[in-house]
Amino acid sequence: MRMLTARILCVGLLLVGGMVAMPAQARDISCRMTYSLKGWSLFYQTARGSGVVTCDNGQSLRVSIETKGGGLTIGKSEIHDGHGRFAGVRDIRDVLGAYATAEAHAGVVRSSAAQVLVKGNVTLALAGTGEGWDLGIAFGKFVIKAD
Repeated sequence: MRMLTARILCVGLLLVGGMVAMPAQARDISCRMTYSLKGWSLFYQTARGSGVVTCDNGQSLRVSIETKGGGLTIGKSEIHDGHGRFAGVRDIRDVLGAYATAEAHAGVVRSSAAQVLVKGNVTLALAGTGEGWDLGIAFGKFVIKAD
């Protein structure tokens, strides 16, 4: 009986010790991006820009941005004061990569835009103001790369 009690006690201690030694689940961090973007479209759509991603855990990363796509679209635009908010991020590197885009747009001279993009578990909500003119419907990708 003592041997059985000792074994149960050892197994219990190992289980408790294992729980203490297990790493804590990584929590999502809050990351934001400020950016500027300039581009054109005539059936084919392209734009390039740059920005900075900062997270609430102190991480920061300078990034370059490129968009490519196509559709029934024509225009030329520039975003000066763009802001993005990420969700589903565990490390700042999670923000890098290609996000799928689909948009309908129309604007003349001063315009503003808002869009939500998805890449796996990470979402990016974009909002910005700028200048230019554009009209159409386009599909493509929004790519964020580390500088």
